[in-house]
Amino acid sequence: MTGIIRRFGGLAGMLAVVLFFAINLPETFLTARNWLNISQQVSMLAVVAATMTVVMVMGDFDLSVGSMASLAGVVAAVLFVQEVSIPVAILAALGVGLLGGLFNGVMVSLVGILPFVATLATLTVFSGIAFVVSDGRTIFGRDIPAAFGDFARGGPQIGMVDERALILPNLTLVAVVVIVLIWIVLEQTSYGRRLYAIGGNSEAARLAGLPVMWLRLSAFAFTGVGAALAGLMYASRVASANPTQGDGLMLTAIAAVFLGMTLTRDGQPRVLATLAGVLVLGVLDNGLTQMRVDSYVREVLVGAIILIAVGLSALGRRGLTRRA
Repeated sequence: MTGIIRRFGGLAGMLAVVLFFAINLPETFLTARNWLNISQQVSMLAVVAATMTVVMVMGDFDLSVGSMASLAGVVAAVLFVQEVSIPVAILAALGVGLLGGLFNGVMVSLVGILPFVATLATLTVFSGIAFVVSDGRTIFGRDIPAAFGDFARGGPQIGMVDERALILPNLTLVAVVVIVLIWIVLEQTSYGRRLYAIGGNSEAARLAGLPVMWLRLSAFAFTGVGAALAGLMYASRVASANPTQGDGLMLTAIAAVFLGMTLTRDGQPRVLATLAGVLVLGVLDNGLTQMRVDSYVREVLVGAIILIAVGLSALGRRGLTRRA
């Protein structure tokens, strides 16, 4: 019974959100243009949440993804100021994300610090470095190459509505590629099955001969690169970078993963279910914005959604334990 409540309660809640906005915003909410806009708005969150899923599969967390996204965007922008080419700046920013993720992994898997404590500390460290690198200012305008900003605003044309072109945003395409790659890694490879084994029972996985320490290290590296990529996407979209622009990503990414867990049969994090959670949060934000609901109210709702999602997941796990 608890499993049914967890799974179908989450699905019913998601459908209710869409129905609510469809009824209250009949002229704008269900249009193709609005949904393409939603897809672009959630693309950064989708990348972070998808890579966060890799860590949460093992039962870990990475609280530093928001500050890492900010740091990556700032690093790229500072390099642009130094007239470094776009590809080199992008690779440098992704490299920073990789190093940050590896550092988190070392603290967790080698030193033995709890993931919550370790990444809470590096959240502050990465944020501080971002302020130092940027000198505490926003980098924008002529310092950002036009081609870098144009990428986020461009995309292939997929149709026409009211004599206006419908554009599939490049940022949406990036998010789709990342999600597909992570789905392949987690669901179709032995590496992914090993991560799930660690999440099921870390000690049993170690006794079975799995390199638990290195697997956890690599998973945090995945998340670090994903956060850096999201930071680059955000900087491209707004054609600027500042040391706080990624601060909201961590909480919503965790919320998306937990929302997705309410849809899975076994209550495990799954990247496609995480994508569903991302879309629900994006739809909620888009609809409330159109209804001109205050941003602080939206934050309260996100917090409430996290509590509900965690509660439903706990109910599902309790039901699975009793059946076992």
